[in-house]
Amino acid sequence: MEEINNKELFTVTVFSENRVGLLNQISIIFTRRKLNIESLSVSPSSIAGVHKFTITAYADETTIAKLVQQIEKRIDVLKSFYYRDDEIVYQEVALYKVPTAELLDEKNLEAIIRHHNARILEITREYTVIEKTGHDDETTALFEELKRYDIRQFVRSGRVAVTKSPEEYVTMYIEERARRKEEVERCLSEE
Repeated sequence: MEEINNKELFTVTVFSENRVGLLNQISIIFTRRKLNIESLSVSPSSIAGVHKFTITAYADETTIAKLVQQIEKRIDVLKSFYYRDDEIVYQEVALYKVPTAELLDEKNLEAIIRHHNARILEITREYTVIEKTGHDDETTALFEELKRYDIRQFVRSGRVAVTKSPEEYVTMYIEERARRKEEVERCLSEE
């Protein structure tokens, strides 16, 4: 469990339809609570027509719980959740671009790549691109080791995560909402 200034790193997931401007609305909620977004990833979810925002931020639990409640008040948001690291499975992807000439002179290059469970994506005469998938500390460790080879470019994705729960919480929420709607419609038709 990573902490900075007595604040814990939380992962917030937001499920919504893919609407223009929603990311701006969500980032404003973080800004109002004086929380910096550490990483952000958005993609389609396992539910057709529903997108998933995965956001990490340092906060205390009270603040993050209030933030999630504020996010859920947005009209385009279906549901939002927050998690600690031990409640999810997560990864990031990092790419490192280094001069090929620097790497060719390295006798232990293969050992470095194997040690970090990395792989080479592309090799040209000018540069080599190495990929590393893992947690932040793992991608940072490879970055530190590759620094001596004159890293020309480096990028790391936002966190992608799934819960350790056997069920997707948003699926249960949508199913419950559909069941309630059917009950209301049934009651109205009986009147």
